[in-house]
Amino acid sequence: MESLSFKNRVDELVSKVDQLEQKGQVIGSFFSSVNKKQTDVLKGNSTTKDKDKEKHVPSIKKQLLDASRREVAAQKRMQDLIRQFGTILRQMTQHKWAWPFMQPVDVEGLGLNDYYEVIDKPMDFNTIKNQMELQDGIGYKHVREVCADVRLVFKNAMKYNDDRSDVHVMAKTLLEKFEEKWLQFLPKVTEEETRREEEEAEAQLAMQIAQEAAHAKMARDLSNELDEIDSHLEELREMVVKRCRKMSSAEKRNLGIDLAKLSAEDLSRALDIVAQANPSFQPNADEVELDINAQSESTLWRLNFFVRDALEVQSKNSGSVDVDENPNNKRKRELCDAIAKVSKKKKSKKLI
Repeated sequence: MESLSFKNRVDELVSKVDQLEQKGQVIGSFFSSVNKKQTDVLKGNSTTKDKDKEKHVPSIKKQLLDASRREVAAQKRMQDLIRQFGTILRQMTQHKWAWPFMQPVDVEGLGLNDYYEVIDKPMDFNTIKNQMELQDGIGYKHVREVCADVRLVFKNAMKYNDDRSDVHVMAKTLLEKFEEKWLQFLPKVTEEETRREEEEAEAQLAMQIAQEAAHAKMARDLSNELDEIDSHLEELREMVVKRCRKMSSAEKRNLGIDLAKLSAEDLSRALDIVAQANPSFQPNADEVELDINAQSESTLWRLNFFVRDALEVQSKNSGSVDVDENPNNKRKRELCDAIAKVSKKKKSKKLI
């Protein structure tokens, strides 16, 4: 039962580490994609306010809600501009020369057989007026759209009718008057457009800050979970040590022989295992003397597990046929490395 419990705990840790790796990838991908320019702007802010700012960063959900509210407010302001533009439209329609442009062109009644070949998009003041009165986002979204249709009314008339015709002259004259009125109205439009651009830029920066804060919290939570994993690994290590039997003389002799077969890097890791149990042992010396018989049983078995796995990997790497390692076995081997608290060292060793 104890063996089964140990195996189950290892399997649970394998699954947990896999989940943490996925979280780590999400966090890493986010921060690697953060625009450097925006990051520099954030770094340029007062460092004395960073901690307070982090405590009061609105959530992503709140940022989305605020963005929705800003969009609704911007739409209302634009609709107000469109209503103000209606004054200009009324002035144009009340001109004595506006009557030819009030209704759609009676193509059939006037026998204008080629009208739709010349004019791609017919337009008239009545159509514009009806479009301005539409609600629920069906009508004009921007006052510039209304302006474009007013221009289209006159340009269509100028395009279809001869330069010397009355309709052409009337359209040209009214277009000039309209452009004068539009220039007087334009500052209100540009002011609103500038305000909206600034709001969108601020919203984008605020969302960036909220996302960074959310991912920073994820990183802190991930760190805490990793600390918990380390704690469980330490418990498992103690379980392994308690279950160690006494190693026989033949097993010690074979262990010494196998140690000599290790690569320089794996030998360095093996010596680090010895140093963990014996602080006076110097694994970084140019020449290292290791007395197998002087080691504790737990150290001997940890060495034995490590050497066995290391030689197995060496054998697979040097074989003529590549064999993919089972992912679960690989993960368990990595956990065993963690249990042993092995740190990699690249310095070459000579064992005597």
